[in-house]
Amino acid sequence: MSVYKPKPVSGFPEWLPEERLIEQQWFDHIRNVFESYGFCSIETPSVEEIDVISAKGEVDKEIYVLERLHKEEGEKDARLALHFDQTVPLARYVAQHFNNLVFPFKRYQIQRVWRGERPQAGRFREFYQCDIDVINVDALPLHFDAEMPAIIWETLAGLPGMEKPENKIQLRISNRKILIGLCEELRIENVTEVIRIIDKLEKIGEQDVFADLLELGLSDIQLEKIIALASIKATPKYISGLLRDFITRNDVIARSDSNEAIQNLFKEGIEELTTVMNQLSHLPEGAVVADLSIVRGLDYYTGTVYETVFTDDPGYGSICSGGRYDDLASSYINKKLPGVGISIGFSRLFDKLRTKGAFDTTRKSPADILMVLPDEEQRETASETARTLRERGYNVELFHRAQKIQKQFAYAEKKGIPYVWLPDTGEVKCMASRNQSKADPKTWTKPEEESRDAAVA
Repeated sequence: MSVYKPKPVSGFPEWLPEERLIEQQWFDHIRNVFESYGFCSIETPSVEEIDVISAKGEVDKEIYVLERLHKEEGEKDARLALHFDQTVPLARYVAQHFNNLVFPFKRYQIQRVWRGERPQAGRFREFYQCDIDVINVDALPLHFDAEMPAIIWETLAGLPGMEKPENKIQLRISNRKILIGLCEELRIENVTEVIRIIDKLEKIGEQDVFADLLELGLSDIQLEKIIALASIKATPKYISGLLRDFITRNDVIARSDSNEAIQNLFKEGIEELTTVMNQLSHLPEGAVVADLSIVRGLDYYTGTVYETVFTDDPGYGSICSGGRYDDLASSYINKKLPGVGISIGFSRLFDKLRTKGAFDTTRKSPADILMVLPDEEQRETASETARTLRERGYNVELFHRAQKIQKQFAYAEKKGIPYVWLPDTGEVKCMASRNQSKADPKTWTKPEEESRDAAVA
């Protein structure tokens, strides 16, 4: 009989048990932080109608469509596709369930998404995103724009592996109204293309951005002011001063022939960004900066925008991004439903730390205790002891068959199980310290729990 030797499917990651264990810890931590701010969980189908996905215009992502392998004659073309993000499904969800939701609607969503991209470091075809969004009817208070990065900082800072200095991150925030207002003030026609080019400043550098803008036919004065604005970076303490200096030096919103609506858009963007940054001044120094080169490529963003990078490796790209959108759901319902959201690129962040060896992978099992099986006659005693410990919240694995005790100890060591229980002697052994002592399954606690309880007392 021939044997098919399976090969990894490029762009579709799968982890070993010890890695999956840490991945689950990440999910639990993220879920706990999101819920601590009052966000509720939803889950949408893996597929959406193609018309839903493309309702906001041409999709710039490579989506996977669903078709049957054996199509019947006359069967219509595919109408379903795997979702490429969770923002578009959220907009459809809110529109569809509008009458049953309480607004402001605060939701989080932890699901897989799919994109037909070329797999490379930090980019997969199937990956997890962890999103939080707030949507309201007619108007959404600006303080939610500041709450998003504050939540993300707390979330990322508490993830196992992220505490190491080399994994330090920085949240970068801007407001699209500022750049769009400046472009219109300078009478630049192809604003969308300018935004697309400026958004690549971190990736390709100022010289290449300058060259790309030059190809659009921008004048020297237009180029100088656009680059000067995009180069502004500052912490909450200094951003308002730098923006005032830019306005003064470049005579922006001071010309008598300027359109008032354009001036208002520019000023709104500055006021909103300054307000958001002021509300983030409680974060550690350098944790968040205003970066006017951040504009985000997706057209549905209308105001505040976010990106998050590793300070030691900004070229890796954004690991967490998002922004404000004023009318994303308007394609699905005749209501004004502004929102703001941010998404953690979970899989690319997790994989980066995994490949750097940032995780302790000695634990290959969620079990706290391995219950030894000295012989078959003691199976009932061992099972009863294990049940008692499980009822008290411990994860207990009962060894699968009677075997030499040393082999059972070796098994526990290979799986990284920290404690081994011997039901025949009523003793428990700590694998780290090698200490072995008498214990009662009805009252026993792990040493670290004893230390914590003593500290609390």
